[in-house]
Amino acid sequence: MLMQSTEMQLMAVSDAARGTLGAFLGGLLLVGALVWAVRLGMKVRRKEPRRPRPDEQPQLPRSGPVQEVRELREPDEMPRAADRSERLKPRNLHASGSKRSPNQDVPRWNTGDSGSFGSGGSGKT
Repeated sequence: MLMQSTEMQLMAVSDAARGTLGAFLGGLLLVGALVWAVRLGMKVRRKEPRRPRPDEQPQLPRSGPVQEVRELREPDEMPRAADRSERLKPRNLHASGSKRSPNQDVPRWNTGDSGSFGSGGSGKT
């Protein structure tokens, strides 16, 4: 009986030793992979162009930041060909699909209207 108990203890110790050794080797493999990834990142970073110095950064114009411009736009009419056989070319088209409206008055709501949809007011009655 003493022999069986000793053999069981040795087997239990060897299983624990295998588990510990496996965990150690797995951790060592993980650390090795992380070291390799960091070195690869450093190598790639060395090949990149250098960062711009502060004096090479974009500067604001002396007049200050550009302000927002609001204007009313209207659709730009498609130019028509002189006859059906003529073909429109890209140079015949305008750069934008809209143009500045001659009337820049912002439309306001009518007196007596609530001014917004779903405001809960009675609106125009």
